[in-house]
Amino acid sequence: MSWSKRWTRPDVQHYDFRPLTGSDMKLLARWLAEPHVATWWGDKDGELETIAGHVDSISVEPFIVELDGRPLGYIQSYDPHLEEGGNTYADQPFGTLGIDQFIGEPDLIGKGHGTRLLSDFVAMLLEEGALRVIVDPDPANAAAIRCYEKVGFRPIGRRQTEQGEVCLMAIDAEEEGGA
Repeated sequence: MSWSKRWTRPDVQHYDFRPLTGSDMKLLARWLAEPHVATWWGDKDGELETIAGHVDSISVEPFIVELDGRPLGYIQSYDPHLEEGGNTYADQPFGTLGIDQFIGEPDLIGKGHGTRLLSDFVAMLLEEGALRVIVDPDPANAAAIRCYEKVGFRPIGRRQTEQGEVCLMAIDAEEEGGA
């Protein structure tokens, strides 16, 4: 996709979701090396290569999240029905999009940005026609699970994936009224 989307709300900062480009790889490498990201995203070099492969993907849409013009983190949406190999979420309804994300800048952790930017991103996906949005945090990542619950995600079960056990959580368009 070649667009950027800004969600404007008068009570909070402005989050932009700018499409990822090849020139963002150095920034992503720095973020993936940060301890608060590395704990949950694993091998920096492997993850960087995977993310770089999404720049021209048809199944994954990667974005840099910006806060009033400052790069803040990474977010991607993906169609779980287009995953290569074993499809862990093949039972999800068509129209489902999955998301993965992290805040890369250490000084912006714990300030409520995760909840707000996720709310904006999920609202954007639902407005564009997604019927369900899923996330799959590690069950040990209590901070992420709390954040997702604040946004409106609800647990729908645990799954075993190639990366280990996850807590599958979802927001449905009809239940949330577009988040």
